[in-house]
Amino acid sequence: MFLDRAKINIAGGDGGDGCVAFRREKYVPQGGPSGGDGGRGGDIVLIVDEGLRTLMDFRHRRHFRAERGEHGQGKDRHGKQGADLEVRVPPGTVVRDLGTGEVLGDLVQPGQRLVVATGGRGGRGNARFATPTNQAPTLAERGEPGEAREVELELKLLADVGLVGFPNAGKSSLLARVSAARPKVADYPFTTLVPNLGVVAVPDGRSFVLADIPGLIEGAHLGLGLGHEFLRHLERTRLLLHVIDLAGTSGRDPLADYRVVNGELREYNPALARRPRLVVLNKLDLPEARARLPLVRQALAGEGQPVLAMSAVTGEGVTELLYAVADALDRSPVEAPPVPVRVLRPGVRPEVEIVREGEAFRVRGRAVERLVAMTNWGNEESVRRFHRLWRRQGMESRLRRSGARDGDTVRIRDVEFTLGGDAPGESIE
Repeated sequence: MFLDRAKINIAGGDGGDGCVAFRREKYVPQGGPSGGDGGRGGDIVLIVDEGLRTLMDFRHRRHFRAERGEHGQGKDRHGKQGADLEVRVPPGTVVRDLGTGEVLGDLVQPGQRLVVATGGRGGRGNARFATPTNQAPTLAERGEPGEAREVELELKLLADVGLVGFPNAGKSSLLARVSAARPKVADYPFTTLVPNLGVVAVPDGRSFVLADIPGLIEGAHLGLGLGHEFLRHLERTRLLLHVIDLAGTSGRDPLADYRVVNGELREYNPALARRPRLVVLNKLDLPEARARLPLVRQALAGEGQPVLAMSAVTGEGVTELLYAVADALDRSPVEAPPVPVRVLRPGVRPEVEIVREGEAFRVRGRAVERLVAMTNWGNEESVRRFHRLWRRQGMESRLRRSGARDGDTVRIRDVEFTLGGDAPGESIE
């Protein structure tokens, strides 16, 4: 089965909790705090495996979580970092975040790696919080939760040449004639249900990859037929071969077929309509095709379109076609594969969003949500530290500017507390 689209849920590993511990050993004077840090959670990493051709591996497994970091321990022992989870995908996979619609990466090179969900930071142990004025801290951070998101994987086949045309124009027959691929060939519409790839060897030593997609019909860009589902696989090709049934065996006019397919490509993606192409008039082995050849060739030549004639059944004209395709590819520039670029913007403060939820206020933002997630709410010293940092970051002032008043409920992640309480350490629920 061919699968070229999949939705998966991914989550980086949670960070390990920091440890609260003190050294109380003989002959170790003033041992002090010795709680170690938690280990960092593992990342989810997508890796391009050139041995894969579909997204079939994601049909039955759709949830991926990396290993969490180990908790810190006494005697200043830090927790072990969680292992990254490597997920293999075929070349040509586009990764999109379903929550934001952002394209996270376009994976085309064998071995290319993309981190799609980062692991959480490990919490700091109490040894990290020792100061001259607080020599025996009892607080430690919890591990940060790993990044979680739902992503869509969309496969766009990597091929040099794409075959387009109406059903039963002879595309699959041509692919079977010139390569070792064995697509299904039969005399009924939509014999080809999934894209097929074949490596074509030209007699002079050159070669290229040829892709055959299901036939197009009028209205394919609106979802009619099967071609609409697979037109994306033509987007990476450098050259299109427009195969036409010159004999009109299905009762269609070859010139009308030519214009309909061009229109469907233009409606789906204008860039496809401008892609270099060769028109291939097929089925010369039939008398009807021989009779129509001069008229159709003249009409297409008048539009400045290169035209070749052949028979996929007998092989007539196929060698000339292969040379013409190889020459056209030599003239077509090879686009450099997309390289993900990470943009760093130092000094930009993380955005904070405050929204009203009934009588309460919801605060969102990476920095403040991380602070909440890593605070140990069962420890009074940790709670006081949270409120100290909360006010230092100006969050209370932002809430008041958003309309919040003393006594209002504030929600951050799964934690609620009351704004403006006299005893901040007791206001956390």
